[in-house]
Amino acid sequence: MSNTPAHTRPGSPRVITHAAALLRPFLALIIVGLVFFLIQWHKLGYTTDPTQLARMVTVMDLRMVAIQTVIVGTAAIGMTLVIASGGLDLSVGSAVALCSVVGAMAVRDGWPIALAAGAAVLVGAACGMYNGLLITILRLPPFIVTLGTLGLFRGVAKWIAGGMPVSADPGWLAAFVSPVPSPGWLVVAPGVWLMLALALVAAFALRRTVLGRHTIAVGSNELAAKYAGVHIARTKIMVYVSAGLFVGLAGLLQFARLTQGDPTVAIGIELDVIAAVVIGGASLSGGRGSVLGALVGAFMMAYMKNRCVRLGWPSFVQEMIVGHIIIIAVAIDLWRQRREAAA
Repeated sequence: MSNTPAHTRPGSPRVITHAAALLRPFLALIIVGLVFFLIQWHKLGYTTDPTQLARMVTVMDLRMVAIQTVIVGTAAIGMTLVIASGGLDLSVGSAVALCSVVGAMAVRDGWPIALAAGAAVLVGAACGMYNGLLITILRLPPFIVTLGTLGLFRGVAKWIAGGMPVSADPGWLAAFVSPVPSPGWLVVAPGVWLMLALALVAAFALRRTVLGRHTIAVGSNELAAKYAGVHIARTKIMVYVSAGLFVGLAGLLQFARLTQGDPTVAIGIELDVIAAVVIGGASLSGGRGSVLGALVGAFMMAYMKNRCVRLGWPSFVQEMIVGHIIIIAVAIDLWRQRREAAA
């Protein structure tokens, strides 16, 4: 007779459910890829010419999608922590813009690039701390707080930049978001590898550290976590500060990509980030999140936008699609919660 616990055996319902949750983001990515392939194939008259088929998705297309994934994906790592804790952050786009402006201004004023990069990331952490303090001290819903700081951070970015983009040479930072990496054996931009490395660290922290376990506990049942001895306020502040660090890095990479800090950039990016995290398997009610799934979701969002551009679709079509993706993802999450509750 096996000594392995029933719920950990390969055929147990819990293992099957866990495997399905891991595969769900990849399935969504495959479906989106197939849909756009069929649309492009239809426009080509269902050709079987290998040359034309190869041009539908080129290596450079995938490299560009990977670069576009870096900004949303890096911010999505932090958003995964926030949503897993039962929170939400609508100020991501504004904070990215503010961090990009700070980085550009520091470089323009003669700061060493490494120091300017650190300043941008620390500003992101400060934005996260401000959100966390308001949520915990005033005991306000994260939705309301971050909706307010969405305007605050954007306003500060426009104020310090004088309402104009701040141009500066990002130096070696530009190599992190270069479409053609150097050296070539990297295949994709170094920023992509940096994002993946940070994702591994964040995934480990979420599952294997005290802060990570407290994050999940608070998101699952805040009252029970409080009775279990979890310091709720400290956990929430640390989660938002951690998320702010990732947002600061995203803003820095945004500056490197545009070679300027633009206070009007990244408007609406928070929807892409939230969509990526929810597609990745996180629950907006908290207690669940997958860093790997969030990156798959971010790649899917970037691929979808890349294909929309290739098909010549206007930006409002992309916005309509993103909106419905969020609705569908949340609906699936609610259906899954009801099914689990009824089981």
